[in-house]
Amino acid sequence: MAALEWTVAGGLAGWAAARLAGADRWRYLEAWAVPVLSFTPQATAGAWAGVLLIRGRGARGTAALAGAALTAAMASRALPRRQPPAGGPALRLLTANLREGRAAAASLVELARWTGADVLFVQELTDEAVTRLERAGLNALLPHHITQAVAGGAGGGIYARHPLSDGLAVASASLAQPSARLDLPSGQSIQLVCVHSPPPKPPWSKGAVARWRSELSMLPPPGDTPVILAGDFNATLDHAQLRRLLRLGHQDAALQAGTALVPTWRPEPSGCPALLAIDHILIDPRCAVRATSVHRLPGSDHHALYARLRLPAGAGRPPAVAT
Repeated sequence: MAALEWTVAGGLAGWAAARLAGADRWRYLEAWAVPVLSFTPQATAGAWAGVLLIRGRGARGTAALAGAALTAAMASRALPRRQPPAGGPALRLLTANLREGRAAAASLVELARWTGADVLFVQELTDEAVTRLERAGLNALLPHHITQAVAGGAGGGIYARHPLSDGLAVASASLAQPSARLDLPSGQSIQLVCVHSPPPKPPWSKGAVARWRSELSMLPPPGDTPVILAGDFNATLDHAQLRRLLRLGHQDAALQAGTALVPTWRPEPSGCPALLAIDHILIDPRCAVRATSVHRLPGSDHHALYARLRLPAGAGRPPAVAT
């Protein structure tokens, strides 16, 4: 029994060490570290369960140290942060992975209507899904759109209440990642990118993880005009690659709102609970986050993610022309 307790406690301690050290940053470790570290919130709960169940003092103390270390790494995800004094217009964003176009179109359109979304980002968009969304009234609700519909779940699209034009050049990727410039009635503009990074699967595959890492590294940094990256990143905040994007200057809307522990993806079969927070809305650091929420989307293995922002005053406005 003691040997089993020490095995469990040692595994938890190793998990905590791998997370704090960012083991997935190291190429020779990333193939196993990336899938394992995805489940760090569950490991944290397991560490505290171990403290209650392990009888041996030494093993219990090791589990407690691991739990404390993992909790420290994640505590900020449940704590709202102070927001910048943004004085620009409000912007409501919604992102949803359609699971190869099979998500219920009417439910998604109703959610966009209920939240008052100004922009909807969709991943795994197919031609059939484009048609069903239009029939459900999406084009009347959000009349401006840029879509790349692809069979098999590789497509993507951006639907908006206000005009869209050509956006940032996004490096070539294996899945569609359309971009656009959103022009607001205030005269301000925002750059939008619908993100869909390839999943690092099959697990333990060096090639799959390397592709996932490479494509996340291609995403654009913040700029003078506010940049919003929204979609299915197939990465959690326990992955060094996503934290690298935050170090560039992007802010995770859910992290700012203190709701970043809420999961957005569940495995099959459909009765399984959501486990991982892999859908994100990354925003300009000058934006203020007013609210975020996660919503069940029938027919999809992802929940939809919503964020309500206040934009910075004047950012993204074209410079005045001297006369």
